[in-house]
Amino acid sequence: MICKIEYICFKYLSTGMSFRALAFSFQMGDTTVGRIVKERVEILWEELHPLHMPLPTTESLKNSANEFENAWNFPHVVGCFDGKHIRIVCPTDSGAMFFNYKKYFSVLQGLVDANYKFITVDMGGLGKQSDGGMFLASDLFSFIDGKRISFPEPDFLPHSNVEAPYVMLGDEAYPCFPT
Repeated sequence: MICKIEYICFKYLSTGMSFRALAFSFQMGDTTVGRIVKERVEILWEELHPLHMPLPTTESLKNSANEFENAWNFPHVVGCFDGKHIRIVCPTDSGAMFFNYKKYFSVLQGLVDANYKFITVDMGGLGKQSDGGMFLASDLFSFIDGKRISFPEPDFLPHSNVEAPYVMLGDEAYPCFPT
């Protein structure tokens, strides 16, 4: 049986109702609803991300590259990444740090596999940052740079004697650098 607190969180996640509307429905303060949602979402993330979005391994990146080759005939691609503006409520005491050129607050960047499934997400970049700047400030870049995530060793391209590295694809806003 689901308790009232979990129900409030799931109602928010499934409908997108405002905290104020939920507070009215459940006869409590909107800051209380906000605190409930924040606490429960953090618990969900901590419990589920190791199962559904673990830190990529060399083997998982190699499998992702195989999927890209099979689905898109594009060898040695471990994932595609880009930034996306998703509206957020301005964090307390953040000023205009998360305010973007589209005139609202937003932050999200993700790396996806050949089936559009997220491999990693990074939230918390500044709204005014370029995609490349957000990537360089991301945990993903820190993990790659610190060798916590290792790309597969360069290998021969299919049907050739050309050895090539494994790569992540992004648009021109992202920097090129060796893996």
